[in-house]
Amino acid sequence: MSMSDTTRLTLPMHLPAIEPGHVWLAGAGPGDPGLLTLLAAQGLAQADVIVHDALVNEDCLKLARTGAILEYAGKRGGKPSAKQRDISLRLVELAKAGHRVLRLKGGDPFVFGRGGEEALTLVEHGVPFRIVPGITAGIGGLAYAGIPVTHREVNHAVTFLTGHDSSGVVPDRIDWAAIGRGSPVIVMYMAMKHIGQIAANLMAAGRGPDEPVAFVCNAATPEQSVLETTLGRAEADMTAAGIEPPAIVVIGEVVRLRPSLDWLGALSGRKLQSDPFAVGQKDTA
Repeated sequence: MSMSDTTRLTLPMHLPAIEPGHVWLAGAGPGDPGLLTLLAAQGLAQADVIVHDALVNEDCLKLARTGAILEYAGKRGGKPSAKQRDISLRLVELAKAGHRVLRLKGGDPFVFGRGGEEALTLVEHGVPFRIVPGITAGIGGLAYAGIPVTHREVNHAVTFLTGHDSSGVVPDRIDWAAIGRGSPVIVMYMAMKHIGQIAANLMAAGRGPDEPVAFVCNAATPEQSVLETTLGRAEADMTAAGIEPPAIVVIGEVVRLRPSLDWLGALSGRKLQSDPFAVGQKDTA
């Protein structure tokens, strides 16, 4: 009999409780319920009302306590959705009514998740809150695709950015030329709609058309799919493949590690390749 058959994990800690009239702004991670933090799971087990985004996996919501009210507050580009101010004020309303409120977001609430806006509204109305960080899709989703955001043979910096601003266009406040020149790895959220323009901006800054690119769709879920392409062909290949959001887009040489690190593929029988950067590698750790 194995140890797992005879022992049970005991957590030597006391997790905080959601108090009536309080709001927890929590990240649910990129998809897999196993990537929920202990605090997020605690929130699901205790909340009276769970206000959740479209990108929260339904299996995460199944962890809600019996009797909890689930309120959908998803915002998806190009589709009818609640206004951000209305969502923020709804959290205030629920807390003021004495409910224990969990605001559950995909990924991390402070990484392109509008958690800062909602928290500031809570501050404005005197509502106490807790921030519960989550695993952002730009890290966890790529890990599930076998793509590390850093590798010491490739990069010592990484840039996270959004592919559109609040008006739905490519952000003009991003210094594309500086990022193109200075960031060896670029991870982009909500970038599919404008990938052609973004690729053109980066190539104009000196990035090569043959630079590796990967689209990771529905990351860390059973529907996950990965499209590997290049910067010059990203828009055409994306269109031909018919892939749709949500997706994380990563640009950089770390994409070449996927054939070696696709651990999910290996579980399904894929043979992993040797480290493409092993030749001449020296251990300087």
